[in-house]
Amino acid sequence: MSPVVDVAHIRASNPGPFTLTGTNTYVVGRDGCWVIDPGPDLDEHLDAVAAEVQARGGAAGILLTHDHGDHADGVPQLLRLLDGDVKVHAARYRRADVKLRNGDMVGNFAVAGTPGHAPDHLAFVLYDTVFTGDAVLGEGSVFVAPDPGALRGYLAGLELLKALQPRRIWPGHGPVVDDPVAKLDQYIDHRLERERKLLLGLDDGARTIDALLDAAWSDVPDVLRPAAAVTLASHLDKLEEEGRLPDGVERPQWPIPGMSTQV
Repeated sequence: MSPVVDVAHIRASNPGPFTLTGTNTYVVGRDGCWVIDPGPDLDEHLDAVAAEVQARGGAAGILLTHDHGDHADGVPQLLRLLDGDVKVHAARYRRADVKLRNGDMVGNFAVAGTPGHAPDHLAFVLYDTVFTGDAVLGEGSVFVAPDPGALRGYLAGLELLKALQPRRIWPGHGPVVDDPVAKLDQYIDHRLERERKLLLGLDDGARTIDALLDAAWSDVPDVLRPAAAVTLASHLDKLEEEGRLPDGVERPQWPIPGMSTQV
C-alpha cells in the first residue's frame, strides 16, 4: 500500500476554452510542502496558495510542469508572499533555480519527461499519484505543439505514465482522474484515431489546412480550431518523419498568428 498523498487543490479563477474551469495549483505535503504550478498572476489565487503553504508549515519548493503563463506567471508574486529561500524547479523556466529533466528526483517526487504540449513539459510522480500538468487533463484533450519529434515524444510520455500504473492523476486543468490507466488509454487512442482520420483525408486528396481539419477535426468547435491546427502541424511532422506525408500539403504556421503559445 502506497503512502497517502496529502494534496490541497486550489483552482485559479481563469476559466476559458483552453484552461477549462481554471488552472489547478496543488500544495502537497506538510512541514516542507511543495507547490506544483502556482498558476496565473492573480492576487486572490496566489494569496490562497500562500495561506495554504503557511498553514502546512512552509514551502520546500516550487515545481513547474511547464513554463506556459497560465501555470507559471504567478511564480514571482508567490515567491514574494512566501517566507524564506524557496527554490523553483523546472525544465526551462527562465527563473528556475534548479533545472530538471526526465529521471531526476526532487524530494520524494520522480520527474517524468512528457513533452508534446510544450517541449519542456514534465510530470511529477509521487508514489501512486501523478501530477500531469497539461500532458493529461481531467476532461478533453490537449494541443501538441509542433516542435521536432513532439508527437512521438508525447505518445511516448503517455506510455511512460501508463507503465507506472498510477491510481490517481491530478491534472493541470479539470477534475481529478481516478481511473488513470483508462484515461491514458483514451488519450493514446484519441491521438491515433486523429492520425487515422488524417491519413484517410490525405488519401482522399485533402491538401489544404481547412480540408485536413475538416477530415480529422470536424468535431472541434470553432473557438478551438486554431489549437487543432497546431496539433495538425505536429501530426504532419510525424508523418513526414515516418516518410508517410505526400507532397504538396499545406502546413500551418507556428506560432499561429493571434493565438498565444502560453496556454
